[in-house]
Order: sequence, then structure tokens, then C-alpha cells
Amino acid sequence: MLKVMFLFGTRPEAIKMAPLIGAMKKRPESFQTVVCVSAQHREMLDQVLEFFQIVPDFDLDLMKPDQSLLGLMSSLFTKIEPVLDEVKPDLVFVQGDTTTVMAGAVAAFLKQAKVVHIEAGLRTGNKMSPFPEEMNRILAGHTAEYHFAPTPAAVSNLAGEGIVKNVWNVGNTVIDALLEGLSIIEEGGEESYFGFFKGVDFSKRIILVTSHRRESFGDPMRQTCRAVKAIAEKYDDVQIVFPVHLNPRVKEVVNEELGGTERVHLIEPLDYPRLIWMMKKSYLVLTDSGGIQEEAPSLGKPVLVLREVTERQEGIDAGTAILVGTDRDKIIHESDKLLTDEAYYQKIACAQNPYGDGSTSKKVLDILESL
Repeated sequence: MLKVMFLFGTRPEAIKMAPLIGAMKKRPESFQTVVCVSAQHREMLDQVLEFFQIVPDFDLDLMKPDQSLLGLMSSLFTKIEPVLDEVKPDLVFVQGDTTTVMAGAVAAFLKQAKVVHIEAGLRTGNKMSPFPEEMNRILAGHTAEYHFAPTPAAVSNLAGEGIVKNVWNVGNTVIDALLEGLSIIEEGGEESYFGFFKGVDFSKRIILVTSHRRESFGDPMRQTCRAVKAIAEKYDDVQIVFPVHLNPRVKEVVNEELGGTERVHLIEPLDYPRLIWMMKKSYLVLTDSGGIQEEAPSLGKPVLVLREVTERQEGIDAGTAILVGTDRDKIIHESDKLLTDEAYYQKIACAQNPYGDGSTSKKVLDILESL
């Protein structure tokens, strides 16, 4: 039996780890499962834990107001050591590219536990974009013993860095989580969801907008907002739902540019179940989120990616998403095409999602059991 510790700290990590944790606990003859959270993002993390009914065995509770990246990393190294000493895991699972992932992978390596990197091999080729995520995943990748990549391109990225042993293309667990999450919502009933979004007219076409990345701060976000405003003013059969990130650098610009705009609903950040429910109800998604780039195509929703480069190039290549950056005119142009050209819309909506079919967790566990 393998003793496995899951280490994560943010909402995206929790979402993508949840189906793996659930699947692993159904194989107690093969795996002893321990969950440790850093709580790098406290409130958003807790929402996902509650939704998927995950109770951590260890909670490092690292979140502090105005905490620097170095401060976070230092705290994680200090607090994770006694947990690793107590658990003595054979495998430590980390996912993605957060500070928790990078520091956790290094700490596990120093304790001679084998690191399993979920969503391995994503690269933009630019160490500063996204910052610090690009370097986080590179460092985690070179620390890991086992690499579960979401696409063939991610496998190639690893090979280009000399990582060719114990690498598997398995898809992305985010699709497992999405399908499981929507099933939970359907079983519980959707009435409360319509009630939560009571100001939104669901007889209209819904455009979901999210923007929160550091590289979007300032004028790039302002240009995005101006594009959103132009779209809202042009189409009276559209409703735009924009969950506004709590970061003041996001809130100030979005409220200044879009506050009071007809057909634009500026709302508080959405928890995971409400986000995926709204995504399912949407006609089109504008986002700089990596997870949404992966999720929306599984629901047949075209994605306009509000970034200059993306480590999820596979979606662009597959035709499920279009890279528009924060260029106001380009955002408006591509939105116009999707809102007016049905054939063009269907071509993107029906393109095959390169990130998998919801069977990634099973593939990962089958591989580990076979080793």
C-alpha cells in the first residue's frame, strides 16, 4: 500500500485534486490517503472543500493579509516540514503552478518523498508571463518523479527540458471535476441558482467574463472593460455577467469602466458550483483563467482568451478557444463574429476538447497501481 499525501492551497488546485482524492479513497487496498492544505487562498479554498466534501487531515492556515510571495514560501517551508516528518508519505501529489506547488514539491524532495505532478508540462516559454506561475511549474516539474501531463503538447514540453521518464498523457482532472460538480448540482436542484442570479435575464444570450491575472492589471483590464461595454451597448439580446475579483486593482478599474452599464451585471466572485453552473448557461465566455479555458469547451462554449500568450495553447490549436489578448478591437471583432455568424459559432462550440473526457483520475490511479 502506498501512503499518499495531497498538498494544495488554492481553489484551482482543490478543484483539480478533488476527483483524484475521491477516486483514491475508493481504492483503500492500494492507497492510504492524507490531505494537507496550505490555505494559500482561505475562503475560496474552503468553498471547494465543502462542495466536494473533503476534510483535510492537516491545515497549515498560511493566509495572511498582504503576504508577500517570499513570506508565503518561507511559512510553507517552516510548516510543512513537521507534517512530512509525521506522515512520512511515499508520494506527495501537487497540482499546477502555485507557490504552494513549487515550495511543496521542493520540501517533499528534500524529505525524499517522491513528487507526483498533476497537470505537468504547461509552458508559455516566458518566465515572466504568467508570473510567478511559469517558474513555479518549471521548478516543480524538475523536482517531480512522476509527471501526469494533460496533452501531447505538454509531454513534448517536458521532453524538451530532458524530462522523458515516468511521463504520461492522461488529460486534465479539471474535466473530471466539472462533470462531477454539475452532477452534484443537478441532483440537488437548480432553483437556488436561478434565485442567486435573479437580476439576470436568462431568456437572453449570456456572456460570462472573468479577469484577474497580474498581467491584466491597469490599462489591459481597462481595454477589456471598454470592449465589454461596447458589446453590451451593441446587442440588446445579450446579458453580460462579470464576477469581479476582490483585488482592489481589479475592482477599481471594472467599477469605473462598467458600473451602471445596462445589461452588464457586476457581481461578487462566484464559488465553484455557481461558476460552473453559470458557465453551462452561457453562450460565450471571455476569460484570462486557465481552468475556464479547459472547462468551457466541454460544455460547448466558445472561449475568447484575454491574454497575450497562454500555456494552454492546445485549446487554441484545437479551435475551442481564440487568443484575443486585451486588445479592445480584437475582443469586439471576435465577439461580433460569434454573436452574428451561427456557422462560425458552431464550428468552435463543437470542436473537440483537447483536455480529456472525465476519465483522467482513473487513468492516473491505474498507472500508479501498475508500477
